[in-house]
Amino acid sequence: MSLSSAFSQKSFADLPGWDDDDQLAAFAAFRRSAFHAPVKSYRTGSLGVAFDAFAEAYAEARSVAPANRSEARSFFERHFVPMMVAAENNGAGLVTGFYEPEVEASPVRTERFTVPLLSRPANLIDIDDNNRPDGMDPYLAFARETPAGPVEYFDRGEIERGALSGRKLEIAWLADKVDAFFIHVQGAARLKMPDGRVHRVTYAAKSGQRFTGPGKTLIEAGEIPLEKVTMQSIRAWFKAHPDRVDEILWRNRSYIFFRDAPVEDAALGPIAAAKVPLTPGRSVAVDRLLHTFGTPFYIDAPTLTAFDQRPFRRLMIAQDTGSAITGPARGDLFAGSGDAAGEIAGVVRNAADFYALVPRALLDGGRR
Repeated sequence: MSLSSAFSQKSFADLPGWDDDDQLAAFAAFRRSAFHAPVKSYRTGSLGVAFDAFAEAYAEARSVAPANRSEARSFFERHFVPMMVAAENNGAGLVTGFYEPEVEASPVRTERFTVPLLSRPANLIDIDDNNRPDGMDPYLAFARETPAGPVEYFDRGEIERGALSGRKLEIAWLADKVDAFFIHVQGAARLKMPDGRVHRVTYAAKSGQRFTGPGKTLIEAGEIPLEKVTMQSIRAWFKAHPDRVDEILWRNRSYIFFRDAPVEDAALGPIAAAKVPLTPGRSVAVDRLLHTFGTPFYIDAPTLTAFDQRPFRRLMIAQDTGSAITGPARGDLFAGSGDAAGEIAGVVRNAADFYALVPRALLDGGRR
């Protein structure tokens, strides 16, 4: 597989702010993927950045850790070549933000805690071209097993109206339906239990339908102008219109199921699609059909200052994905866990230039 024409070769001198970034922080995230690589390989994305081409960089990352920023910068410059990634339709790239919410919860239903987070049902099966019935939407990756064969799974509205009641799928109970929805959107959460324990849940599966964000729905309904849509403005709208919460949320037919996930390192996020813990400010979710997990991306988003009050110019590592993250120059930046991270993630929607750091092994002798 050859590299896609979406890539155009650059030099490290072409990357705005490259010499000012902390590549040592990015290396720590990269190294986690390097240790996972021998356990199970990552799928090569369709843009042609072959997983096997990372072998030399991964081997060095596992054996030797840089002592400082300068050594980390040299590591990436030695093993990789920057390639600017063309956005779709010759437009600008886009970054948004995500985080791990932290909310109060209960292990049992109470008068206050009435909204469940559910585990994966036994009748939810993976579906692909080998077992997909004729006429079933090819987008669906999950289905409901029935005696007559696989059918589309219950959607959000059906599940919240009781389609799975009585199956003992409840992992925990929350006090607020909007909090639960945003946990679905983020794909993980830290739950603060009444006894003081912090319990983490993370993505296990989904009902399979396409994601429709409430922001898009509220824009189309004329409720919030596009330029004012943030997680905070959406939450404020729901608080002002409690009688319309179900109406808007059920427009997003996709429903997420969760599993228990221990909090092994409080400084890191949940284990995500690349099977390593996310690193705040250094892990990015990308389109997994196009890109290869573990790929370093240098992202230049000069209008984004929410992370540290400076223009966002950072080396990030591709370690997650999401149904709303589609396209070659599209990324979702992991901001961390808790309310402060949510304040950052909720306002991120900025134009950005993407530079994929492609292993030199893919280029003839490191040149092209």
